[in-house]
Amino acid sequence: MLTLTRSVGETIRIGDDIEVHVVEVRGGSVRLGFKAPREVTIHREEVYRQIAEANLLAAQVTADTLGALAAFAPGAPAAPVPAGADAGAPAEAPTA
Repeated sequence: MLTLTRSVGETIRIGDDIEVHVVEVRGGSVRLGFKAPREVTIHREEVYRQIAEANLLAAQVTADTLGALAAFAPGAPAAPVPAGADAGAPAEAPTA
């Protein structure tokens, strides 16, 4: 880790595109300003961890989920008919 000392109004550069400005120092807090291209995401650590956790949960797919989604795929076999149901009977029309 690189550790730098900067005063209010001073800047740190990261590469050619990112600037970190020291805006204010008050007690144990430091306010920083960032200038970066729009495609560079900047998050507080706790927000970054929440996003990473949500992405991890979203990426976990179970066999049940895949089976349910497969029923909607083009050319997918028809969903199984529950026991006791008549597969050849027409669906009932809703009553008014």
